[in-house]
Amino acid sequence: MKVSRRHFLRVAGSLGVSSLLFGYPVMIERNLVMVNRYRIPVAYLPEQFRGFTLVHLTDIHYGPFVSLHMVRQIVGQANRLKADAVVCTGDYVHERNRRDRIDRVGPVLSELTARSGVYSVLGNHDHWADQERSRYWLKRAGQDLNHRLRAVERGRERIWLAGAGDLWEDHEPLDRLLGRIPPEDCRIVLAHNPDTADTDYEGRVDLVISGHTHGGQVNIPFIGPPVLPVKNKDYSSGLRLSPRGTRVFISRGLGWSICPVRLNCLPEIAVLELVPDVPGVRGEAVAI
Repeated sequence: MKVSRRHFLRVAGSLGVSSLLFGYPVMIERNLVMVNRYRIPVAYLPEQFRGFTLVHLTDIHYGPFVSLHMVRQIVGQANRLKADAVVCTGDYVHERNRRDRIDRVGPVLSELTARSGVYSVLGNHDHWADQERSRYWLKRAGQDLNHRLRAVERGRERIWLAGAGDLWEDHEPLDRLLGRIPPEDCRIVLAHNPDTADTDYEGRVDLVISGHTHGGQVNIPFIGPPVLPVKNKDYSSGLRLSPRGTRVFISRGLGWSICPVRLNCLPEIAVLELVPDVPGVRGEAVAI
């Protein structure tokens, strides 16, 4: 059958558009890592910590479609940002019941550095791979904050970082940590799953930093993400206010889960600039 040039071009054009529509979320957008900067108001933050910066890494999911080369690039970029501290909120690997990838990515993540320290907790995928081995690398690097507290000091002032367990795998009541922090001190909780902010606790939390959602990976305009692995569907990405009034920052993360796609939801390295909250004013994250 003879095919006209016009028909050939129409079919070729249709195939090209289809390939772009299906190929872009899989091959392009999920590899476009952005550095996004946010100014975050934090209650009880001492004035000496105004402008204190945190590089937040989460949900790397080293494994299929996320190479060790890409992880090295992420670590290098994070170090070049020269933030005051680096905080990591889990899901460093994408595998189950094996430690191979943990042992490959652990040394790379150990190269993270910041003048006020690197602080990390585990996510559900790290537990599913091998919890003990995952934590071994965090301890070896001096980054382990799981169920621990660390005070970060500037002059005579300080803030506290508290490491919550993963909500699905090793959650412990937050009051076990919060009760050990002086009541007048600022406290920031690292939790893989933002639903941790809605658990039962009495103590005050000034900011929760989390990941887990990947921003939904697919963000449909005017609708939002069709799938979010959290109970509180308001916890997609960015700064949110919990029902009890706690500020929760959720990063879109860097890797993928379920399907290796991202659409209108670029992976991110988040840089959080902390500023004191203004009493009586509902603060919001400001992109800077």
